[in-house]
Amino acid sequence: MTIYLHEVHHVTGAAEDDFESAYRDPGGWMDVLGRGDDARLLYFAHQAHGTGPAYRVVTVTAVADGAAWERLATSLQFGELHPWLERVDACRHEVHAKVLLAVPWSPLHGVDLATVPVEPADHEPTMFMEDTGWPHVPLDDYLTFWERDYLPMLHRLPIEQRLLEIQACWVPAIGTGRRPEAILWQRVHNLERLTQLLSTEVPPSQRAAGRYMAEALRYRDQWESRLLRTAAWSPRS
Repeated sequence: MTIYLHEVHHVTGAAEDDFESAYRDPGGWMDVLGRGDDARLLYFAHQAHGTGPAYRVVTVTAVADGAAWERLATSLQFGELHPWLERVDACRHEVHAKVLLAVPWSPLHGVDLATVPVEPADHEPTMFMEDTGWPHVPLDDYLTFWERDYLPMLHRLPIEQRLLEIQACWVPAIGTGRRPEAILWQRVHNLERLTQLLSTEVPPSQRAAGRYMAEALRYRDQWESRLLRTAAWSPRS
């Protein structure tokens, strides 16, 4: 089973370029992981300035399985990758990490690591909205609500007309993160609709009984959204 290392880096502003280099360039995270079969960097994304704390970077790394994660963690802490870890630590104030598992209905589930690029190649940046929710009901009920109500709601429109498309749904592995918590990794398809979302209040008609915004309050009223922009070289976009 593929597991996912999700990290939120509080980068030192003056070292922003050095931090990115440590992931992108020869000898960096993308390159080093590409020499083996245990893991691959999937996403390197900046939180857009003006949408939250400054100099935040989110990375997602796919790891083949638990044994591969143990080897990777041991190498970072005590072995061959420790000098790289020290280099990266010098470019950031701190990092918050979670080990995530994909829920059964997640579009991104297992990753064929052999298909993930290991060399940077420029492409257009992509916007993602990462929603993290903390339900006040059992976590399984919240995930069922997303699968039953939210996912079909997004799919009713042609892809070019959608605001968002779910790429992945993750939960922290037991013992490695906050519970109850669930994460939606969503690609932004329509920047005009995103601007409308940010600049206008949700109309009363959308908050009426039976509509998604009202129904969702039965499951959660606490969540956090990050607006992320992939680097032009991020392996996936």
